[in-house]
Amino acid sequence: MTEDSQVTLAAIAGAHGISGEVRLKLFAEGIDSLKRQQVVTVGSRPLTIAAIKQGANPILRFAEVADRNAAETLRGQLLTVPRSALPPLEEGEYYHADLIGLSCVDAEGRPLGSVAAVENFGAGDIIEIEKPDGKRAMVPFRDGVADLKDGRIVVDPAFLA
Repeated sequence: MTEDSQVTLAAIAGAHGISGEVRLKLFAEGIDSLKRQQVVTVGSRPLTIAAIKQGANPILRFAEVADRNAAETLRGQLLTVPRSALPPLEEGEYYHADLIGLSCVDAEGRPLGSVAAVENFGAGDIIEIEKPDGKRAMVPFRDGVADLKDGRIVVDPAFLA
């Protein structure tokens, strides 16, 4: 992923109230990822964040969206930012978006496929690997099972069966 690539932080679930606010479905770890941003891209349009309210489904108001009708037109659209707008990472940390497309190999370097998706259902990250035959397998992204090394994922093939 390049620094100019767009990273999705949330999706607009629908309008909230009559003053142009929208409900969000967050894909980021928390609301703080949005609070760091001043401008996000919604669809192909840059919008300025005017206010964010914390909650199970956060509420966001854009400076350019003045009423419920305008907010409704944004339903289903994604909020993205350039990869370069995200905070720098510490050693051993990663963004899910950085893993998508990485090649997966076994310990000897033989190709096993590539990362098609990253999921987290609460117990840790799981990578979905698309194998050369087009089939997919989900593998826990943890030490000894799937390790990030030198820009690729080294996977224990026993977990692909």
